[in-house]
Amino acid sequence: MPQSLANVLVHIVFSTKNRAPLIHADIEDSLWRELAAICRTIQCPAHGVGGVSDHVHIVCSLGRTLAFADALREIKADSSKWMKTNGERYAEFAWQSGYGAFSIGQSQLDDVKQYIARQKEHHRKRTFQEEFRELLRRYQVQFDERYVWD
Repeated sequence: MPQSLANVLVHIVFSTKNRAPLIHADIEDSLWRELAAICRTIQCPAHGVGGVSDHVHIVCSLGRTLAFADALREIKADSSKWMKTNGERYAEFAWQSGYGAFSIGQSQLDDVKQYIARQKEHHRKRTFQEEFRELLRRYQVQFDERYVWD
């Protein structure tokens, strides 16, 4: 085959360092746009980006030329640098070292996009830790609670 074609969708979740509530309402829309722009730049176009004060969700298509771990490293590093340019209160901004990444099918994309769009509503009822544990269970990811949180 002379051409490489792919449609690999992934739902990514990561939090601020120590789950600190550092994504303030006045910057969140700009951060979501910045994360989408970074994804586009590394050829992993975002289909949905959102979150709440202590974590983000991204659903994107994986590019064909960049390893997933390298893509995540760029997304987190570039967005962290961007946050630090937005005033003194973000000078110490950092993301947690880990992340959750869950493969989804094309038929699940709209549901995941809606899930991301409803994060504020969703988190009135459950914490990030509760949500993340549920995602791990739903996607059947084996985990040891001692090593999930930094």
